Amino acid sequence: MNLILTVFEIVAPVFLLAAVGFTWVKLGFEYRLQFVTRFATMLAMPSLIFVALMQTEIPGSDLSRFTMATLVANLLLVVVFWLIVRGLRLDPRTYLSPLIFGNTGNLGLPLCIFAFGQIGLGYAVVFLSVTALFSFTYGIYLVAGKGAWGQVARQPMAWATILGAVFLWQGWQTPTFLTNTLELLGQMAVPLMLVTLGVAIARLTSHSLGRALWLSALKLAVCFALGWGIGGWFDLGTIAFGVLVLQICTPVAVTSYLLAERFGADSDAVAGMVMVSTVLSVAALPAVLAIILWRL
Repeated sequence: MNLILTVFEIVAPVFLLAAVGFTWVKLGFEYRLQFVTRFATMLAMPSLIFVALMQTEIPGSDLSRFTMATLVANLLLVVVFWLIVRGLRLDPRTYLSPLIFGNTGNLGLPLCIFAFGQIGLGYAVVFLSVTALFSFTYGIYLVAGKGAWGQVARQPMAWATILGAVFLWQGWQTPTFLTNTLELLGQMAVPLMLVTLGVAIARLTSHSLGRALWLSALKLAVCFALGWGIGGWFDLGTIAFGVLVLQICTPVAVTSYLLAERFGADSDAVAGMVMVSTVLSVAALPAVLAIILWRL
């Protein structure tokens, strides 16, 4: 009973805030999605990432091992889902990106914060940063058929990650007034991302829900098995292990739909996967978290 209550206390705020965004749109109220998304990705999220890395108390060796585990996890996701898509004769431009990339920002970060605290946030930020690097390069290549390395250089999150890592490595700290300002900006990121996720789901429509259901279930099963295996293989600590498994199991990212829409893939099919996998995560992620906490 205590485990169930603990899981509920962790996941309820996350999905309730997403439900606020969903309900807000369904009631017909205005929500400027482009403005809020740009504000979150250019200011709030980079501030959160930079401060989290600068102030992290994770030992350097543990952080390096977790980063390597994250890189291996992303590479294995690419290989496994490429084989699955080829074997099922699905269109790689449409299905590979949503199968590989999870919603490690909107859902992953808040879940890791509530479940594992500030140390969990540090690990979650590392996972998000590595995934974002893959998404802005290989993810765009999958859908558009061309590289987009210039996108990385224009992403504030990439620079926030680099600067945060440098400050952590050198033991530097920003002046108190600047740290407090960045912390305030960063504190806006989580609620903004969750409400925006609900808004995005409310505005999506799709007629491809049947295939989306079994593909979403397949994605969850593969990601859980890979995350658990890689976490054990790298002998990660308890919190690092939990963050890795939780982040890798997050549902399809909304950015996969935006890329499909922009570059002419089957955006209706991707929208279906975003919707179904997100709804599925309402039950699946608490179950995954319960297994992690039971193991820990």
